[in-house]
Amino acid sequence: MKRLILSLIIASIVISTKAQKLNVAAAANLKYVLEEIKTEYIKLHPKAKINLVYGSSGTLVQQIMNGAGFDLFMSADNEFPLKLKNKELTTGVISTYAFGKLVVYSTSLNVDKKGLEVLTESSVKKIAIANPETATYGTRTVELLKKMKLYDVLKQKIVLGENIAQTAQFAFTGNAELGFIALSLALAPDMAEKGNHFIIPENLYSPIEQSCVLIKTAVINTEAIRFKQYILSAATKGIWEKFGYSVQKN
Repeated sequence: MKRLILSLIIASIVISTKAQKLNVAAAANLKYVLEEIKTEYIKLHPKAKINLVYGSSGTLVQQIMNGAGFDLFMSADNEFPLKLKNKELTTGVISTYAFGKLVVYSTSLNVDKKGLEVLTESSVKKIAIANPETATYGTRTVELLKKMKLYDVLKQKIVLGENIAQTAQFAFTGNAELGFIALSLALAPDMAEKGNHFIIPENLYSPIEQSCVLIKTAVINTEAIRFKQYILSAATKGIWEKFGYSVQKN
C-alpha cells in the first residue's frame, strides 16, 4: 500500500513538472507581442517554462499533424485550428484572441502618404507577400489585390516569403520596395524606425480573426490551459492593442 501511495506521489510530481513546460506553435506575426505577453505571464508564474516557436500557420499545422510536440497553437486565422480540430488533434474550444491588420510597408517609398497608389509606381520592382498557401496574411493580400484588380498586373513583381516575418525582412532590407505585412511587425521598433507603413482599410479584405486552441496530448498540460486563459484575459488587452491588434473582451 505504501509503495502504491509513493508511486502515485511520484507520478503526480512528474505530471506537475511536465505541466510547467509549454511548447507554443505561434503564427509569425506574433513574434513581438507574444514575447511581451510571455514576459508578463512569467512575472505571475515564475516557474513556468514557455518555448515559443514561430512560423506560418499552415506550416505549423503540418508539423502538428506530423506529430510535433506542441501544446498550444496560436494561428493567424480561425481556419487552420479548425483543420486540426477536424483531425481530432485538439482539445477544448477554438478561441479568438485578437484581430490582425494588414499594412503595406516600405523603407524607400512614402506609403504612409501615398497609400495603395504606390503599387503602380514604376519604381516598384518587387512586392513581398507571405506565401498565400500557408500564411493567412498572404491569403488576405492576394484577396486584396484581386479585389482592386491589380493582381494580374503585379504578379510578376511578387516575391513570396515563407511566412509574414520573412516577408517583413524582405521589405526591411530593401530586397523588395514594398511588403504586405502585419501591422504588429510594422510597429516593431526596428521596422518603425527604418520605414513607414499604410494601414489598409479593413473593408478591402476578409477579417483576420486570429484564434488559438489546445493540442491534444498524452498528459494534460495544465500550463497550456493556464497560458491560454491568460492570453484571453483582460490583462493582455493593452499589449495586444500596443501592437496594433483589435481585441474583443467580455
